[in-house]
Amino acid sequence: MPKVLVSSASPYSCKVRMAAARAGITLEAVATETSNPSEDFLKANPLGKIPVLLTDDGETIFDSRAITQYLNRQCGNKLFPRNPVKRTEAERLEALADGICDAALAHVYERRGRPQEIVHQPWLDKQWGKVLRALDALNANPPKLGSKIHAGHIALRAALGYLELRFAGLWEKGRARLTRWMARFDEKFPELKELLPR
Repeated sequence: MPKVLVSSASPYSCKVRMAAARAGITLEAVATETSNPSEDFLKANPLGKIPVLLTDDGETIFDSRAITQYLNRQCGNKLFPRNPVKRTEAERLEALADGICDAALAHVYERRGRPQEIVHQPWLDKQWGKVLRALDALNANPPKLGSKIHAGHIALRAALGYLELRFAGLWEKGRARLTRWMARFDEKFPELKELLPR
């Protein structure tokens, strides 16, 4: 069985696990410590980042977007539309959701990794501004949510799950359409909700 090296709090790990579940691909999730990486982990991904997919034939695939593309090929295009315009929309939504995660994680790491007296507030403000602009754009025009979802929808739900975990109460105000979208996603796909960051 393929394995995926993950952290339960990582939105990128969450996205990959949700995408695999939606595609009907069974993966064994292996909790992985990135702050004190093992030699095997660094062999699998010299960047020392998760998630990393370890295929049955010994191939390693890293970066969550590369993994979702790989999973899409393995499942016969269940994760991305075949129509080029719709596929670009899905890829753009995935990129936007991942960008929210990038900025939110940069914010978390700045606060977690530095002594309080040298935390750089302008950096925090810049990263949080990226998150808020992206959320406002999504709230103004939430992605359509039908019975067929794609990797972009999954990436967005993973990103919102990470914000719920790390920034609860700081992002929802004034974004009722986006919070309703999140609730509808969870109602339609309760099996994926179990894989959200925690």
